[in-house]
Amino acid sequence: MTLDARTLDARTLTGATARQFVASVGSLFEHAPGFLYRLAAARPFESTDRLFDRARQIGHAMPEPLQIELVDAHPRLGVTPGAMSSMSRREQAAGEDTVTADDGRLARELDNLNRDYEARFGFRYCVWVAGRPRSALIPEMAAALDGERDAELQRAIDAVIDIAADRLRRAP
Repeated sequence: MTLDARTLDARTLTGATARQFVASVGSLFEHAPGFLYRLAAARPFESTDRLFDRARQIGHAMPEPLQIELVDAHPRLGVTPGAMSSMSRREQAAGEDTVTADDGRLARELDNLNRDYEARFGFRYCVWVAGRPRSALIPEMAAALDGERDAELQRAIDAVIDIAADRLRRAP
C-alpha cells in the first residue's frame, strides 16, 4: 500500500502499517521518528482533524528529548534553501518576493538570533512562518529570547503541529 499525505483519510490512516503511516505523514512533521511512531500507535483517527488533535497531545506529553527532536527536525529560520526540506523551502520563501540589499543584514540577524536562542533554550526556534517575510519574524524571535524555557518548548511544539496541519491543507 502506497500512501500520499494529500489524500489521507481515516480509512487509509487506520489501514496502513506503522511504517507506511510514518512514511506518508513524515514530511508533514519533518520526519521526526520518535514522534511519528507514537502518532502511528495512537490510531485510529476518525478524521485528519483528530490526527492533529492527537499529534498535539502526543507532542506535549512526550519526554523532553523527543519533544526537542520534534522541534529540531525543522530547519533554522533563514538557513540556505539547500538545508531545508522542500516544504520548508516553500514556506520560508512564500513571504520573500524580491531580493534586496537588506538580505545580507537579515540573514546575519537571523543567524545571530538562531545562535542566541539555541544557546539559551537548547533547541531551535520554530514558528509557523505562514508566508510572512523574514523581516517580520525577527521581532517575534527576539522577544522569544525573554521567554521561559518550558513555555517556549510548548509554543514550539504547537508551531510544529500548526505547520503540519497547514502543509496538509496546502498539499497540491
